[in-house]
Amino acid sequence: MDRPPPAARGDIGRRVAARRLQLDLSRQDVALRAGAAPGYIQYVEEQSATPGIGFLLRLADALETTVQELTGGTVDLPGGLGRAAREARMVELDDTECWALLGDHGVGRVALNDGDGPVVLPVNYQVSGGEVRFSTGDRSPLAGADGKEIAFETDHIDEAFSKGWSVLLVGTVRTVTDEDEALRLRETAYSSPWAGEGRDRVMILAPRRLTGRRIVVDGAPGQAG
Repeated sequence: MDRPPPAARGDIGRRVAARRLQLDLSRQDVALRAGAAPGYIQYVEEQSATPGIGFLLRLADALETTVQELTGGTVDLPGGLGRAAREARMVELDDTECWALLGDHGVGRVALNDGDGPVVLPVNYQVSGGEVRFSTGDRSPLAGADGKEIAFETDHIDEAFSKGWSVLLVGTVRTVTDEDEALRLRETAYSSPWAGEGRDRVMILAPRRLTGRRIVVDGAPGQAG
């Protein structure tokens, strides 16, 4: 007798798994935070599950995100549409907190002057040894900034609770000219550039200035104090 096909993995499961890995949490960690069994976290990630709103709220809190993010409600929306909380306040982040938020890889934006004026470009990045690494094409504005000062920024916004953070780096970006070193860096990158093939130029930003800010809302889920 033929076995029934396995259940399809749902969008919620993919987002839960991706966010968990982004935070470097195990299923046991998430289960403890959400007050659930590790087996149920595995079920949500691997099957086409539709958890109830109560559990989704606890799961979103455990993953330091929102139900909207987990269910895909904000996929095509630009950031910043939410109304700010009345009691929100901003705090400065130290260097350790900034690097921790940057993580080791992700998506951010570079700001530079390409001759026709300022431009802001989305980039995949990876952090290593106090520097930020990008891969780009030879004809890109970023490649044209070799040896010049640029700004790099990444952030996260939690619209539901008016929380968020941003990290800004400013410094000189340079091309890795040693082909063997560039090949090694491309091969050890977490992922290839989302923009596609042909982006083999590896560039490194060594920041001379690193700043970060966090918006705090006392009493919001996941917010200490």
